[in-house]
Amino acid sequence: MSNRPGFFHLLGITALSLFIGSAQASTVSAPPESLPLLLATMNERLNIADQVALSKWDSGKPVQDGAREAQVIGNARVLATARQLDPDAVAELLAAQIEGNKLVQYGLLAEWQAAGKAPDVPRADLSTQIRAQLDQLQTRLLQHYSAFSAYRNAPDCSRWVAQARKGLAKDQLHELALIRATGDLCTAGK
Repeated sequence: MSNRPGFFHLLGITALSLFIGSAQASTVSAPPESLPLLLATMNERLNIADQVALSKWDSGKPVQDGAREAQVIGNARVLATARQLDPDAVAELLAAQIEGNKLVQYGLLAEWQAAGKAPDVPRADLSTQIRAQLDQLQTRLLQHYSAFSAYRNAPDCSRWVAQARKGLAKDQLHELALIRATGDLCTAGK
């Protein structure tokens, strides 16, 4: 008898190695505790877009407000520096939130235009009430982002975000907006 392993023995070792390797590759680490708080804050911010859309419907103002967006992002950069966060990363984060918010606004305005009317619900004032809420949420958003930022390059980051996003949004439009708002959270593989 030869001392060399047989074909079936080698096949068995190869299959076992592949199984162990794939089991290790499919193991996903637990998400950081900061992620659900971050996504809940993002979702809360997106829900305010409904009130912004109502304000824009009533006033006839366009969804796009470049001056306000620049102001929000500029303020975020200042807050990022104070919190020792990367100002460029925080600017990207806020830009994604703004884009998600606008997506909701455009979607709702299109629905209301097709229906010929907006919902008959109480309105909040954009300048005094809604923007104050958004500014307050920005502070919380940066707190949660700061706690999460160390995990942005984790190999499982995209899976964590996709899993944590499930069930947060109230409808498909807000789900799409939340996907946009979270699209740049993870940097692994980029």
